[in-house]
Amino acid sequence: MSIIEPMSYVIISGGIFAGAVVSGLVGFAFSAVAGAILLHVLPPTEAVPLMMACSIVTQAVSLVALRGTVQWRCSPLLIAAGALGIVPALYLLHNIDARIFRIGFGAFLAVYASYMLLRPATAYLRNTGRLHDVVVGFGGGLVGGLTAMPGALPTIWCELRGMPKDQQRGLVQPYITAMQLFALALMLSHNSLSKTALLNLTFSLPALAAGAALGVLIFRRIGDAIFRHTVLGVLLVAGLVLVV
Repeated sequence: MSIIEPMSYVIISGGIFAGAVVSGLVGFAFSAVAGAILLHVLPPTEAVPLMMACSIVTQAVSLVALRGTVQWRCSPLLIAAGALGIVPALYLLHNIDARIFRIGFGAFLAVYASYMLLRPATAYLRNTGRLHDVVVGFGGGLVGGLTAMPGALPTIWCELRGMPKDQQRGLVQPYITAMQLFALALMLSHNSLSKTALLNLTFSLPALAAGAALGVLIFRRIGDAIFRHTVLGVLLVAGLVLVV
């Protein structure tokens, strides 16, 4: 079992802090931000479980801080469909070229975000029903199982519907948390969450808590227009990270 070296600790804490700030602000993309740093310091077998555990902590902090906006009535349908989507994703992960899928999805995110950043904010989809929620939830779980970004499709869905920032976070936040808990449970069932990851998580808690708190604070102070551009910017960066 390895322990974080002093210099590595500083680098890892910086990556986790940056990921927590972004996650606390927009509600997703912790792994896309933190992973760009952690994967240069830790092997994937240690970095991935650490990012998963840290991401769940940031989601929990956001849920508590924004509990007044959470749409519990609308979330179960998305969550159930997402859980179903993770099941075929686990099969596909071992039977298709996941790298090609990630590159394709990353290119889609980058093109979509670039296009939407150049367009005025407006609701493109007005009449939606439960079937649409099921499709989006299932797609988010499927994509999340292959790219570790379950919140991307639901976030795009909210953006296309022109949801204000509080309503968007209230719908997407419980979904992402549930998907990550489900994925963590699968990791535990396969004994893939090592003691090293738990130890590294303990060392990283100060940076994680500070970053998540700062992200939520910024979220509360910005308006819908700035939030929209921030979300699209994060989607653009996340897409580019997947492509590279």
